[in-house]
Amino acid sequence: MSETHIHMAGHVVERHITRAGQGGDRDVFEYALLRVVPRVERGECINAGVLVYSRAKAYVGARTHLDEARLLALDPEADVAGVRAALGAIERHCAGGEEAGQAARDDAGRRFRWLIAPRSTVVQPGPVHTGLTTDPAAETERLLDLLVR
Repeated sequence: MSETHIHMAGHVVERHITRAGQGGDRDVFEYALLRVVPRVERGECINAGVLVYSRAKAYVGARTHLDEARLLALDPEADVAGVRAALGAIERHCAGGEEAGQAARDDAGRRFRWLIAPRSTVVQPGPVHTGLTTDPAAETERLLDLLVR
């Protein structure tokens, strides 16, 4: 079943509606963008990564991509190395294992919730969105290509 909607901007969008039991083998996932806000007082940001969580698959993953030229266009004095280090730490946190430090003992959901908690640092999570997928890891890559690169 699908519906056609006309948005205020005049764009026609088709939306597929999935009812209970019609989702096939797809599972609900949540995702949030990682934003780099080089000068918090100005509020300007660029997307630099995506976090994905699937409770059904016990999956939490992050993929990042920093467009250095865009970052420096917002703030020529931005700490590029520091931003890259913060993004790398988020990817390691999601991966778990020894590199995740204390978080390695936490389940995927707890690690995701910690990462999406609001903060006023240079690297910030955006709002959480949901979707359906059969493969959360592939969804992470798809969202990175769609929303970040």
